[in-house]
Amino acid sequence: MLVDAHQHFWRLADRDGAWPPPGLSAIYRDFLPDDLAHLLDRHGVARTVLVQSMPNEDDTRFMLDLARQHPFIGGVVGWVDMKAPGAAARIAALAADPMLKGLRPMLQDLEDDDWIADAALAPAVAAMQRHRLSFDALVLPRHLPALSAFAARHPDLPIVIDHGAKPLIVHGVMEPWRGDIARLAAMPHVYCKLSGLVTEAGPGWDVDRLRPYVAHLLASFGPQRLIWGSDWPVLNLAADYAGWIAACAALLDGLDEPDRHAVFGLNARRFYRID
Repeated sequence: MLVDAHQHFWRLADRDGAWPPPGLSAIYRDFLPDDLAHLLDRHGVARTVLVQSMPNEDDTRFMLDLARQHPFIGGVVGWVDMKAPGAAARIAALAADPMLKGLRPMLQDLEDDDWIADAALAPAVAAMQRHRLSFDALVLPRHLPALSAFAARHPDLPIVIDHGAKPLIVHGVMEPWRGDIARLAAMPHVYCKLSGLVTEAGPGWDVDRLRPYVAHLLASFGPQRLIWGSDWPVLNLAADYAGWIAACAALLDGLDEPDRHAVFGLNARRFYRID
């Protein structure tokens, strides 16, 4: 069963001028389940993980409501202010909905690169663990040392790095991203998403430009902790659904069939507890 472990829905009217800006015409419109369903059918994708794109609980409730209406949504990764005094109670309230599978603070947009390393997150993390929630890390390469400190402090919290931590593919930069990724991958509770890389690769990207980065992710996490996702509709800025699936098939061509099944679906089902 193919699982797209990273996709978004949004309504511009709800975003009050937040990203995306009008200049990104390919994604400056509403994106709702009917826009994605035909692509899933065409490519044999049975379930998706719907991921937050706004730092507010209204967005999380909007996604949970969609998940109840559309069976292809296998789970939701939402948002809570994890440092707020009432964070544990807020997490408990949202987790009453079994479709909530995880939380994602938008770390790449925060001014403090070390926000994630703060021990003040402990009560929220404890609440996440009580309710069997995972943690999506939306980070850039500069956040990886702080994420390592967070991951080491919470070895029982399942963590997945979104978009391979957005390496600087367009500039061909590997370090310090390569070493930081390897250190995180040494912790068995840390996973990584094979998603979002084409938007980091720049115009005219091809599989060869992506290959050294994907090879390092695969060597670091192995096929049992690498999780495929589309990052649709942000994907539309650089490619399309068919093109990304074809690129990933080429990049993972050396894997045997069981390992390919793991990356393209089984790992997401296990990580997010998708039936």
